[in-house]
Amino acid sequence: MQTSPAGPLEGIRVLELGTLLAGGFAARLLADLGAEVIKVEAPDRPDPVREWGHGAVAERRLWWPTHSRNKKCVTLDLRRPEGQALCLRLVERCDAVIENFRPGTLERWNLGFARLNEARPGIVLVRISGYGQDGPYRDRAGYASVAEAMSGLRHLNGFPGEAPPRLGISLGDSLGALFAVQGLLAALYHRDASGGDGQVVDVSLVESCFALLESVPAEYAALGRVRQPTGTRLEGIAPSNIFRSRDGRWVVIAANQDTVFARLCDAMGRPDLAHDERFANHEARGDHEDVLDAIIGEWASGHDALELDAILNDAGVAAGPVYTIEDIFADPHFRVREMVVEHDDPEIGPVAGSNVVPRFSHTPGRIRWTGPWQPGAHNRDVYSDLVGLDETELAELEQTGVI
Repeated sequence: MQTSPAGPLEGIRVLELGTLLAGGFAARLLADLGAEVIKVEAPDRPDPVREWGHGAVAERRLWWPTHSRNKKCVTLDLRRPEGQALCLRLVERCDAVIENFRPGTLERWNLGFARLNEARPGIVLVRISGYGQDGPYRDRAGYASVAEAMSGLRHLNGFPGEAPPRLGISLGDSLGALFAVQGLLAALYHRDASGGDGQVVDVSLVESCFALLESVPAEYAALGRVRQPTGTRLEGIAPSNIFRSRDGRWVVIAANQDTVFARLCDAMGRPDLAHDERFANHEARGDHEDVLDAIIGEWASGHDALELDAILNDAGVAAGPVYTIEDIFADPHFRVREMVVEHDDPEIGPVAGSNVVPRFSHTPGRIRWTGPWQPGAHNRDVYSDLVGLDETELAELEQTGVI
């Protein structure tokens, strides 16, 4: 198992408590950038993500090795006093803790922020939950699908009058994870700048989704306007839609700026449209969006998707086909950029996943190892080498089920 050089966060140690997606994804992003992440699982209840996913190789589900790549995995029963004491010994050696239990769970285990900060002054505690650490809904179960719904994000997805669909991924968890990483890094910066002050970073899945609503809140507060779903386009932003090509594929064509629209008109062989009073500026195009989409749709239907892609990008128009994962794997640009990378798993062989984002010119993150299949795979490395337990202590903790 290679451990260095790791990336720009090398030297930062993070303890991950909890299961499933938001906390685990946040910790994985930090691990990808070089942080040493120690993931804690209950000895009798491993993280359910180990069994999640839509496919398996050698009876191993394919979500887990990516979800927990670059992490050290240990087992520890946080419900028992002995486990809590050992957890605090881990905290003493960490810069931050990420947890995504229901609010109040750590306090019931005598592991609230005050106690963590006593064990490790200056600790940063990132708390991810459905609705936040206070408020009337703090004790509700919080899932990404519900967060997307109650934030208003789901309402904007889909077509008018139809059921608002899911995106196809756990978007709310991913957004919560991204804000968690942002908050953790900001809190670490503050700790260094202030001379050692730790703090709690409170991340709500609902608020993480709500933060993406752009001008929707301002429009409602000032004008009473409730934005509605618009299907494949945004109302008043034209042209910016998907169009069916001759070979039956969908292609995005986005040319809502005046200069870009003029380029689109030239590429279509219709320079006159740029001077048509119905399409002469941004507001006029928004008012005549249906007519404009029909004109572009008729033109696009006479070309194959790859032909449209070439014509429009050569003309400086933002355009691109709607890709499946198969298309992404075949695209030469993504191969050159190594957007998809393989990391070797000792049990199932190569595992493909997304590369580390963002990229750093001097301290790039990288995939150092795949997530271990065996719960507690790094117990000895962490509890002996890091915490300093001897063989007798380790054996007793194993026999009593604390680890």
